[in-house]
Amino acid sequence: MNNPRSTVHGFATSPATLRLGDLEVRRLGFGAMRLPGKDVWGEPENPDRAREVLRRAIGLGINFIDTAWYYGPYVSNRFIAETLHPYPKDLVIATKLGARRLPDKSWVPALRPEELRQGCEEDLRTLRREVLDVVHLRFMDGVGASFTEALDALIQLKKEGKIRHLALSNINGKQLATALERTPIVAVQNLYNISGGQSALAKMAHAEVEGPEAVLEACEARGIAFLPFFPLAVGGLGKPHPALNAAAERHRATPAQIALAWLLARSPVMLPIPGTSSPAHLEENWAARTLALTREEVDSIAREARAGA
Repeated sequence: MNNPRSTVHGFATSPATLRLGDLEVRRLGFGAMRLPGKDVWGEPENPDRAREVLRRAIGLGINFIDTAWYYGPYVSNRFIAETLHPYPKDLVIATKLGARRLPDKSWVPALRPEELRQGCEEDLRTLRREVLDVVHLRFMDGVGASFTEALDALIQLKKEGKIRHLALSNINGKQLATALERTPIVAVQNLYNISGGQSALAKMAHAEVEGPEAVLEACEARGIAFLPFFPLAVGGLGKPHPALNAAAERHRATPAQIALAWLLARSPVMLPIPGTSSPAHLEENWAARTLALTREEVDSIAREARAGA
């Protein structure tokens, strides 16, 4: 279901790459959250297929992977290291700190300085890295530590050489401005997708993130990469989306491919990181970069997204 129109880089929407500080990545990455078993817990149902997905991602040209030690826990990182280490020279691996899992599979904050340091060490160990390329502070208001306390803990880890670049997740515009007063920020990872609204995970975390457009615009103004988590809206694509479905029919593509193409066209700083445990779906997601949506299609889908928020 590929659209034949594409640039020499395979991306129909410019730019084809983004910079995260001194690191350059192609503008469609891979989210490792679905590598573990059901509920992001335990071993995958098909370990060989999980490894195949990772190898195929590199083979396709993806050079940005987003993960966290608490996916599994430890499972995503272990599979990444076992399958891809020694890593390709241009591969950038981003992680997240600020959460942990309980035996009942719930997600809880881990924002105290000692918890963030321990999480950093877990990522270094399980990914077999001496320095973490990019680390997101995934913040949840009112639990564990203040935003500045948690951020300062990561700034200290960066000063110690354990982290190369700092990023943020689940934050609002005020927190972004506060962070930029204290340290360079290379990326923001917030909920943003075709269906709007909060994901189940964000609700469980009691996340209160202001309108996503405001944060995206702030990132655009500063050249900061914006990583939309849950870019395919989980179950949201099953809701009525006339403009999206019409575009899918015109481009002979799936609604999921149009949703990704829309994100790429929505902003030059957008860096979608769709996850999957299927090699076929991975290839379908990667092919979305070749879809050249018209401005009218982009605007119509955006109006639907705002209406559904």
